Amino acid sequence: MNLDFDLVDVALFINIAETNSLTHGSERSFLSVPAASTRIKNIEDRLGLKLLYRNRLGVDLTPAGETFLFHSRLLMQQIEQLRGELQEYSRGVKGHLRLLASTASITEFLPPIVKDYLARHPDVNVDLRERLSQDIVRAITEGSADIGLVADVTSTGNLQVFPYRNYRHVLATSATHPLASEVSVSFERTLDYDFIGPGEGSVMHAFLKQAADRCNKTLKTRIQVGNFEVLCRLIEGNIGVGVLPEPCARRYAESMRIQIVELEDEWAVRKLLICVRDLKLLPVFAVDLMNMLTADAASVDSGA
Repeated sequence: MNLDFDLVDVALFINIAETNSLTHGSERSFLSVPAASTRIKNIEDRLGLKLLYRNRLGVDLTPAGETFLFHSRLLMQQIEQLRGELQEYSRGVKGHLRLLASTASITEFLPPIVKDYLARHPDVNVDLRERLSQDIVRAITEGSADIGLVADVTSTGNLQVFPYRNYRHVLATSATHPLASEVSVSFERTLDYDFIGPGEGSVMHAFLKQAADRCNKTLKTRIQVGNFEVLCRLIEGNIGVGVLPEPCARRYAESMRIQIVELEDEWAVRKLLICVRDLKLLPVFAVDLMNMLTADAASVDSGA
C-alpha cells in the first residue's frame, strides 16, 4: 500500500466527500474536473482500494473512503494547528501547551496553577479546554492534546496516569426547598424537581444528562446558565436545584442562602487523574506543568 500523496490530494478528497460531487469538490480545490478525477484515481491506485462510488447524482463514499475521510480531516486539522503554532514561534512564543480538563478541574483547581505556570513561562501559550473525560483520553491518545485531567471511572487505555485530586458533587437547594432539610439524597430522587443546569453543550450538562439517563428519568431543566455563580443565585431564589462540585458550592454558600445536600450515588465522588501519552516525550515546558500538578496533589495529601 503506497501512501505517497500530497496535501492537495487530501484537501481535494475532503471537498469531494463534503459536496458528494466531483465537480463541486474540484471547484472548491480550484482544479479542473479531469485533473481532480486523475488525482482521485491515483490515490485509489496507490492504496489499492476504491474510495468513491460514482453514480449519476454524484459520488458516495465506500467504507474505505469513510475511513480515509476521517483521517484526512484529522490530518488537515493538525496541519492548521501546526501552522498556527509556527506563527506563534515567529512572534517569540517558544511553546504551545494543550491542556484538557473537566469542569471541576477548570473552575476549582487549575486557575492558580495555570496562573503561576504562565508567570514562570512567559514564552509559552496554554490552550485550556473543557472536555468530557472520554474525549480527553481520546485526544491524548491521538496526540491532539498534551496533558489531560480525567475522572478515574474512565478507561485510560495505555496512557500514563498519575493521581491528582478527589472531590464530591453535591446538590444545592434554596433554604426553603423540600430537599433542603435532607442530609443526603439520591440523584434519582432529585429528578422529581426542576433543575437549573449548565449550558447545553457543556461538559457538566452532558455529565448530568448521562446520570439521569442511567436512572431512566428526564432531567427537567427549567433554565440553563453559563457559570456556577449564576446557577447558585437562581437556586437561592428557589427557581430550581442544581448539582455542582462541593468546593464550589461551599464557597458560594458563604455569601448566599443555599443549602448543600450530599448525593448518595457512587459517581458523586470523583477521583481525578493526570494523564499523558508518554511523559518522556513531553517537551520540557510541559513537564514543568506536570511537576506543578503533581506538587499540588502532594500538598493536598499532606494537608499543606
